[in-house]
Amino acid sequence: MKKISIQTTRRHWLATLLLVSAACAASPVLSAVQLTPHSAEYKIKMNVITGQLNTSLTATADGYTATHTIEPTGLARIFARGSIEESSTFSDTDAGVIPIAYQSDNSLSRDKERADVRFDWDENVARGTVNGEEFETMLQGLSHDRVSIQYQLMHDLLNDSPDRHYQLFEVDKLRALSIRTLGSREVSVGTGTYTAVGIQHQTEKSSRVTTLWCVETLDYLPVIIEQHRNGKLRVQATLQSYTPLVAETPGDSE
Repeated sequence: MKKISIQTTRRHWLATLLLVSAACAASPVLSAVQLTPHSAEYKIKMNVITGQLNTSLTATADGYTATHTIEPTGLARIFARGSIEESSTFSDTDAGVIPIAYQSDNSLSRDKERADVRFDWDENVARGTVNGEEFETMLQGLSHDRVSIQYQLMHDLLNDSPDRHYQLFEVDKLRALSIRTLGSREVSVGTGTYTAVGIQHQTEKSSRVTTLWCVETLDYLPVIIEQHRNGKLRVQATLQSYTPLVAETPGDSE
C-alpha cells in the first residue's frame, strides 16, 4: 500500500485553504443596490478532508470590513492545526471597491505568516509588513487584495458591469486575473435551492481555475466555490448558513 506523507498532505491542505480563502471572497455605490452586511458559513471538502470557512461583511463609516476565517475540521485536524484569518477594509465609490487595508494571520503554516498592508492611492503604492519585515510595492492602477476581489466581483454583478480583467495584489507581487462569465444553473446548498450565475477566474500562468456560483437574491454571494486544476475538481466549498446583519440605530440598546 502506498504511504502518504503527513507533511505532503499537510502542505496540500494548506495550499488549498489559501486558494479557497482567495476565492472567497462588493460594495454599495451611490446609484447602485447596496449589499446587505451579513455572516456566512461554508463547508469545504477536498477528497475526504474537510474544513470550515466563516465570512462576515460589516458596514463602517466609509464602506465595509470583510473578514474570512478558515479552520480545518474532522480528519484535517490531524494534518493541520490553527487557522487562516484574512480581513479587508474598503471604501465604496461609483467604481466599486477601493481597498484601504488588508491583514492576514496564517497560523496553519509552519512559518506562521502574518501580513499587514495599507493602500496609498495618492501615491499608487502598497506598504506594510510581512512577518515584521517592511515592504513597499508600486501599484499599476486599481488592485484588489485576496478578500476585496470577491466583493468587487459582487459589486460588478449587481450593477451589470462585470469586467474581463482585474488585478490581484498578493503582498509582494501583482497578478493579472482573467474573468469569464458562465451561464446560469440551479444549485442546492445547505441554505436552499437557487438559480446561480457562474463566474470563473484564473491568474496568469496558473493551471488552477476557480468558479464562483453566485446568487442574485443574496447580492451575488457565491453559494458554491469550485476549484479545478488541470481540469479536475480539487476542492469545493458550499454555503451552509447565511444571516443578514442589521445595523443598530441610536436607541436600539435602550
